[in-house]
Amino acid sequence: IGLNYHAHAKETNSEVPANPMLFIKSSNSLHDPGKPIVLPRLSPQVDYEGELVIVMGKTASRVSEADALSYVAGYATGNDFPARDLQNGRGGQWMVGKAIDGFAPLGPYLVTAEQVDPDNLAIECRVNGETRQSSRTSDLIFGTRTMVSYISDYFTLKPGDVIYTGTPQGVIQGMPTAKRAWLKPGDKLACSLESLGELTFDLV
Repeated sequence: IGLNYHAHAKETNSEVPANPMLFIKSSNSLHDPGKPIVLPRLSPQVDYEGELVIVMGKTASRVSEADALSYVAGYATGNDFPARDLQNGRGGQWMVGKAIDGFAPLGPYLVTAEQVDPDNLAIECRVNGETRQSSRTSDLIFGTRTMVSYISDYFTLKPGDVIYTGTPQGVIQGMPTAKRAWLKPGDKLACSLESLGELTFDLV
């Protein structure tokens, strides 16, 4: 889901969307927690996006918001890497900048659904020890029930499917142009969500 936190929409001077903004990340993007991520040679503008990840547990098709979370197995910490120059400048849509190999790390834990309130969790992302993102999932524009229900109206969700739910404010793209220092080899990232654990990895 793109552009799904109020403060993130504000920092990027974007209008709050009327419906969830959907895009696809392919399975080659999935990446083990702790394993180094190889930056693409075609993009010098790689950003970070710490995110809550929904992991589906049952097949869901056209489910109501009231029932949506009963189809969820649990939640995990993720980072929805974008290559901003490719995302915004190649082909007119986001997939080429979002679905690069290794650009969807998640883990290290799957916390089962009944243990947390996914719409009220602290979320952070740190680069080389510096906190860049700090928010709560209560700032989501579209909550987890809405996302699962909305997606299931268009695509059948299967067990094991994952939904990256959007990122809060603090991304590099939201900074003034002169202050944007894109990610580079040697950077160390840590993303964490309350009760879900910390996802760490190095960039190479």
